[in-house]
Amino acid sequence: MSRYPFSKAKPGSTTLGAILLYSLVVSGAFLISGEARADFRVCNGTQQLVGVAIGYRAKEGWVTEGWWQVPATTCATLIEGELQSRYYYLYAEDAAKGGRWTGDINMCVAENEFKIAGVQDCFARGFQRMGFKEYDTGRQGSWMVQLSDTPGTQESQN
Repeated sequence: MSRYPFSKAKPGSTTLGAILLYSLVVSGAFLISGEARADFRVCNGTQQLVGVAIGYRAKEGWVTEGWWQVPATTCATLIEGELQSRYYYLYAEDAAKGGRWTGDINMCVAENEFKIAGVQDCFARGFQRMGFKEYDTGRQGSWMVQLSDTPGTQESQN
């Protein structure tokens, strides 16, 4: 297929109606695909690189995963697709200034990239224990957390 859908048409044979119909079909496909997207995202509203870890309940039990590196003023998708749990837990660190976004729920993390099953006996298993903040998604299909310049104060929205 040609890069230009009407390139093989004879001059003057393409009608305005055909062009409009094509444009509607293409733009409609983008709109439908945009509405169907569901995931758990973290947006970094700071001017520093932030490392993020997430915890959640899976079929096999508690899981923590990290580190996503989220550059200043960008967003990252931590979980792609429809959210399966009601509660998710987040921990983040400012790479430059040492600030932290924490909570009261203790979960395991590792120094490098990780996926850890279970939240008990972190130290005995060779991991660190950090306080994660709980987010009640209310069983929404998607969720977003906005990290601000003041660690410890986050806004969440779906």
